[in-house]
Formats: sequence, C-alpha cells, structure tokens
Amino acid sequence: MMIALMSVIGAYANSSASGHSTYSEHDFEQAVELIKKYETLHAPHHWPLIGYGHKVQPGEKYTKGQKLTEKQADALLRKDLKKFADLYKSYGKDSLLLGVLAYNVGPGRVNKSSVLQLLKDGNRNIREAFEAMCKYKGKIHKQIRARRIEEFQALFKH
Repeated sequence: MMIALMSVIGAYANSSASGHSTYSEHDFEQAVELIKKYETLHAPHHWPLIGYGHKVQPGEKYTKGQKLTEKQADALLRKDLKKFADLYKSYGKDSLLLGVLAYNVGPGRVNKSSVLQLLKDGNRNIREAFEAMCKYKGKIHKQIRARRIEEFQALFKH
C-alpha cells in the first residue's frame, strides 16, 4: 500500500498542473482546497469513501476500515482531480471546473448533465445549470449548493 501511495505522490510531482495548458497551477490548488473544504477527511466508517471522498474502485488495494493520513489523502485527491480534469481537456478552460464537478458527482452524471450539453453546443452560459447540480436524494441540498456557487466563482474563467 505504501509503495503504491508513494508512486501516486511521485506521479503527481512529475505531472503537476503547471504543465497542463488548460488551467493554471493556482487554479488547480484552489480546486484542491475547495474539495478539501467540502469533503473533509473521511473516517473509516464512511467506507467505501476514503481520503477526501475517493470512492474505492474494484481492484484497488484499500481495505475496509483503513484511514489515510492527510498526506496520503491529499496525494489521492490530486491524482483523482487530475484524472477527472483530463477527461474534459477538450473543453479547454472549463476542464478543471468539469473535473471538480466529476470529482463530486462522478463523470457519468457530468456526461449526462445540461452543463456539458451547453458546453458541447458552444454555450458557456452554464452558471445556472452548474449551480443546479446540488441535489441529494432528489432534493436541493444547501451545503452542496454553496459548494457549487463557490466552485463556479473560483474556477469559471471568462
């Protein structure tokens, strides 16, 4: 486990956000801090969520009840966020915003969202659609709404 985590940290260090042409290192760091603020460090009873909301996938070598250190959780968050932002790299300056959304709701929901459809249609007037992605069990959730508003204000580039 520790060797795998060290390779995650090393992989991130070798491919930092500053080398990415669609968003700045500053924006990436801001996105990381926003995710940490709203996800917080998950406790073992949150399984299958670990770290800052990473959902354990089949084949990953994490065990139920395992608690990650802050350093391990940070490295995993950065790896996941980069992966999600890279899924949307064709959307240029919107790739990080879409990556942050995918980190929270999953790429499946993002791919079916009106946010992505608007962007596909060349319409960057996405604020309302982005902020509307704040439902939990079919109802608007105040904290998720606050998160969307803050994410949009920090990461949407005109």
